[in-house]
Amino acid sequence: MRYIKLLDLEVSRIGLGAMGMSHGYTGSGTDDAESIRTVHRALELGITLIDTAEIYGPYTNEDLLAKALKGRRDKVVLATKFGLVSHGGDGAWNLDSSPANIRTAVEGSLKRLGTDHIDLYYQHRVDPATPIEETAGAVAELIAEGKVRAFGLSEAGPETIRRAHAVQPVTAVQSEYSLFTRGIEERVLPVLRELNIGLVPFSPLGRGMLTGTVRSTDQFDESDFRRDNPRFTGENFERNLALADQVKALADEVGAMPGQVALAWLLAQGDDIAPIPGTKRVSRLEENAAADAVTLTPQQIETLTALPPASGATHTESQARMLER
Repeated sequence: MRYIKLLDLEVSRIGLGAMGMSHGYTGSGTDDAESIRTVHRALELGITLIDTAEIYGPYTNEDLLAKALKGRRDKVVLATKFGLVSHGGDGAWNLDSSPANIRTAVEGSLKRLGTDHIDLYYQHRVDPATPIEETAGAVAELIAEGKVRAFGLSEAGPETIRRAHAVQPVTAVQSEYSLFTRGIEERVLPVLRELNIGLVPFSPLGRGMLTGTVRSTDQFDESDFRRDNPRFTGENFERNLALADQVKALADEVGAMPGQVALAWLLAQGDDIAPIPGTKRVSRLEENAAADAVTLTPQQIETLTALPPASGATHTESQARMLER
């Protein structure tokens, strides 16, 4: 496994998104033992960046990671997020990045994760009711106190990134980025590179479709958020399946798995990018980690880059209102 720097934070080139172990996807929360084995195997393979959030569950994913990382905390760059739980107000799935809410959130995350510090603390979504300068200032205080080591933003737009960075240097921005979702390339990515901020792509495998294993929405149980995601419904699903098949065809030429090729394409976009494919299975983790060794030719990269965009919005209308791109 190779390593890169997000600003001045060293991380593995490929990380691990832990959300699906507890939340959002078919089978989440049904096999904690396998999830813990997956985290342990990630560490054995040299993966250091592990990503969670208080909203995943809510809370249960942080609890799970505490069990998985017991006695291994020093091997991990641990990232979690605040701002999608309003602790003194309307509860889960309500934006609140006020300084008081951040204080409550960080204490809860530290306790659940069983640690005295968070390596990378993200604002999960931009809160229009709180000036970003106040949010950045609150995290800066936590950094000064040693409770947090680095500040991140998730799905933030260029102006928000600049304003936050002026108060407290932003180490990384986490945004959806993959062969299927490339909207950040035009406006956000140039700002990150200007300011030397790292990029952490989530859903780098198109929420599973780029692995080639998703062939029907009948594979999803009732808890799976993809059931009403625009990219997985109707004609959009069929068009996106055809796109995924084109990735598989190229992967067959390379002698790799489709998901590995999708990750290799992402890694080829720059040495300031650390995707966090999520999984709760050891076998998938091993497959994803091996993408670090897949080399694509310039022509293969060009072929993938030229693929048309995925059909359908990345989020439902209510979810999209929380995005800044």
